[in-house]
Amino acid sequence: MLNTRHAEQAKANVKAVKLYEALASRIEDQVRSGVFLPGERIPSVRQTSQQHRLSIKTVLHAYLLLESKGVIQSRPKSGYFVQAGRLPGPPAARELRASQPIAVSAQVDVSRLVLSTLRSIRGDDAIPLGSPYPDPSLFPVQKINAYGYSAARRDPPCGTADELPPGNPELIRQIARRYLENGQPVDPNEIIVTIGATEAINLCLQAVAKPGDTIAVESPTFYAMLHAIERMGMRAIEVETHPDEGMDLDALERIIAREPIAACMVMPNFQNPLGFRMSDANKQRLVDLLAHHDVPIIENDVYHELYFGEVHPGSLKALDKNGLVLHCSSFSKSLSTGHRIGWAIPGRYRDQVEKLKFLNTLTTPTIPQQAIAEYLKNDRYEHHLRRLRKVYQQNANLMRGTIERCFPAGTRTSSPMGGYVLWVELPPEVDSLRLYELALERRITVGPGYMFSTSNAYGNFIRLNYSYAWSASIEKALVTLGKLTATLKREARRKVAVVAQRADSDVVEDVSCSSPASHRS
Repeated sequence: MLNTRHAEQAKANVKAVKLYEALASRIEDQVRSGVFLPGERIPSVRQTSQQHRLSIKTVLHAYLLLESKGVIQSRPKSGYFVQAGRLPGPPAARELRASQPIAVSAQVDVSRLVLSTLRSIRGDDAIPLGSPYPDPSLFPVQKINAYGYSAARRDPPCGTADELPPGNPELIRQIARRYLENGQPVDPNEIIVTIGATEAINLCLQAVAKPGDTIAVESPTFYAMLHAIERMGMRAIEVETHPDEGMDLDALERIIAREPIAACMVMPNFQNPLGFRMSDANKQRLVDLLAHHDVPIIENDVYHELYFGEVHPGSLKALDKNGLVLHCSSFSKSLSTGHRIGWAIPGRYRDQVEKLKFLNTLTTPTIPQQAIAEYLKNDRYEHHLRRLRKVYQQNANLMRGTIERCFPAGTRTSSPMGGYVLWVELPPEVDSLRLYELALERRITVGPGYMFSTSNAYGNFIRLNYSYAWSASIEKALVTLGKLTATLKREARRKVAVVAQRADSDVVEDVSCSSPASHRS
């Protein structure tokens, strides 16, 4: 028994050694690649413990190892900092890799419906429950603009060299640091800055597929992904998606066995419109399944910072061992809607995506990149995010509670684990497009379910936005929507009853007409 305990303790010690050495190696790689510069503070022991889900003891061992190697140094009451001076390593190891020169050589018209919906939310007096955008009043717009003005005065435009792909080096470094802080280190040389996540998604799709190819998507799915597929002449095949667990992976496997799939597009964290977070086990299974078939995954992870709870969600990118995950994100949902700064981390397709970025839009504006980079460097981004998450979670609870009280029987809502949209299933008799029209007459906007599919599968669903500050006007709008829904439900049932009554009358008429004939017989 004693020997068994010693053996178990030895195994535990080996595991602990592997954990702290692996952590130290990851941090050293980030220092050498320039994510952390000489003299900069690295995340605290407690923060690293929480983000990497490691014990305080393991993190301390890792930091002591890094200190003994001359990578970092501790400063009393201040934390740990990157050692000043050049680290041993290959020449220019701390610089981001320079890019090589590029050789230039449905049934419902979803697009029209989306355009109509977006136009409807532009009115100042409209209640923006149908908006796809977060409430901009919650963002530090003035601070970011001030950084932009400062950058413009300091560095007047003098050409496009600094704007060419992959993007502003300091912004790329700050993005890589943010991933590291969240326990998901990435290679900064893989990051390509784009004009929002929409461009990142389009570039990644263009890199892995061609016109006529079939792309697997969640159902329902975010309409921008359907737009990208439609615009490029590809075909979307919708995979049943559970509101709590995500894409049905058994169904996806059957589809792959039946026909060739060029790529799979998913939102594993706080999917729009369902709001779920795919479990870590399902994320791993999805990555393994598509790696087995050599199918690339385009991961739309724009909501990853907007989680409810204490732990940052993992990404598919963090599980990718084959370079098949093309990860897309942006600051538009968490920091600034107006600056339109996104990025792609495209794995083995990195050079192709960079080339397509150059061919499609040439550059991403410099000043917005510099402004975002300065904010991330100098201000309390995490503090801003904590406040944002708290507001969104409170608003989600208030909206769900109001719908439960004010909508008719048969209404159900999603249980979002992050983000700022709520998916509402109305009674089956209610047509969301008709509700959209009636609500718009009252200056209330909603997102009809037709927008989130290439079929009519979600005709009795709507998507609502809960990011805006809770107010009497929003509550009143929800009450009005509940009354309209109840009215449409009654009207639909009345029509069914009239049709049934007419059918009964026709039967009676047929019987009375046939009676004389039966008598004659």
